[in-house]
Amino acid sequence: MGGQIYSRALNELVPEFWKEAPLERYVTEKRFWFLSKDSKVSVSHKTPKFAQPPYNSCTVLRAKFDKWFVGKAIEKGAFYIPETLVEEVIRNAQGIIIGVKTGRTDGELYAPVVVAADGVNSLLSKAAGFHTEISPENVALAVKEIISMPKNRIQDLFDLEEDQGLTIEIAGEITKGMVGVGFIYTNKTTLSVGVGCILSDWVNYKISPYDLIEEMKNHPVVKPLLAGGQTREYLAHLIPEGGYNAMPILCSDGFLVVGDAGMMVNGLHQEGSNLAMTSGKLAAETILEAHRKWDFSARGLSLYKKKLTESYVMKDLKKYRNSYTYLESNRQLLTLYPEIINEAATEFLTVDGVPKREKQRKIFWSTLKKRSLWGLAKDAFSAWRAFG
Repeated sequence: MGGQIYSRALNELVPEFWKEAPLERYVTEKRFWFLSKDSKVSVSHKTPKFAQPPYNSCTVLRAKFDKWFVGKAIEKGAFYIPETLVEEVIRNAQGIIIGVKTGRTDGELYAPVVVAADGVNSLLSKAAGFHTEISPENVALAVKEIISMPKNRIQDLFDLEEDQGLTIEIAGEITKGMVGVGFIYTNKTTLSVGVGCILSDWVNYKISPYDLIEEMKNHPVVKPLLAGGQTREYLAHLIPEGGYNAMPILCSDGFLVVGDAGMMVNGLHQEGSNLAMTSGKLAAETILEAHRKWDFSARGLSLYKKKLTESYVMKDLKKYRNSYTYLESNRQLLTLYPEIINEAATEFLTVDGVPKREKQRKIFWSTLKKRSLWGLAKDAFSAWRAFG
C-alpha cells in the first residue's frame, strides 16, 4: 500500500487506536497536483477537523504497523502462524470447504469457515475455483521508495506541525499517458514516494517501473522536495483496480472473500485499507451469526453479501465501476488536460502589461487548438456519466 490508513474503519476494530498504534503522522492536509512537463497546478484541502481523533487518516509504515495490528488480534484470541503458505482448500465428500492445506508437514487446518484475505492475486480463491486469472487491465502495479529525511526538514518543507502530515496525489505528465497516479506521503522521518499504473499499460508502453519513478523524482516540481534524502527501501505491489465489474465469487459453502482478494479498492479515491478492514469486519459478523445458527452453507453466509451491499464498500465500488474503463478510453484527461491547465495558469498569472480580457481570449483559443468545443463538451458529459 502507499502507506495511508483510514482511521474510522480502524477505530471500529481497535477503539482509540491512536493511543498505542505505531502511527507516523495524522493527515491534516490532502493535496492534488496536475503536472505538465515543468510545472504544476495544485488543489489542496486542510482542516483542523482532520487533526482531531479519530482523525481522517494516518500515514503508517507497514513493517511497524502490521506487527502491532497482529498483536491486537492475538490479544483477542487469534492464533497466528507466520511464514506459512496456504496452498489449497480442503473439501469434504460433499465438496464443501472445511479447511486449508499449508506447505508445512501435517499442515492441514480445519474450520467451519475459511476467509480469503490474501491479496489481489488471491491464490486461495483460485485454488477454490472462485477466482480466475486476473486480466492485466484490472490490476495496477505500484512501486514505492521510502526516502529518509530529517524530521524538521519534512515539517519545514510541507508546513507541518509536530505530528501533522499530508498526502499528495499526482496526475498528469508523471505517468507518460498511462492510466495511473503518483503520490508523496509524509512520515515522521521519511517520505513514501511512488507511482502506480495499470499493469497492461506497463507492458504496452514499454516503460519500466524503476525508470518511471526515477523520472518522477527528477521532475522540476518534485526534485526540490527530495533533495538530501536517502532511499532506504524499494517496494512493489499489485493493487486491484477492476472493482465492482471484476469481483470474484465472494461467498460459497464455508468460504468468504474480503479486501483486495475481492477487488475491493476504490482507486479513484485511493481507498483500500478502509474497504479491507470494513469487509473483514462484516465477514466476522456474518461468521458469528452463522455460528449461532450452525449454518455455514452459502445460504447461511449470504448475509455477508447483504451487509456489503448495504455498506459504503459496495455502494462506492458500484458508483465508480466504470471509472478505469473511462480513463483508458479518455487518456487526454491524463495528458492533454494537465498541460492545458498549467499553460492557462501560467498565462493568466503572468504580469506583463497585457490586459486580462486579452489573456482570457488567448487562453480560450489556445485551448480550442488542443481540444475542440465538441471535444470539451463530450469529455464533460462522459465524465459526468462515469463518475456522477
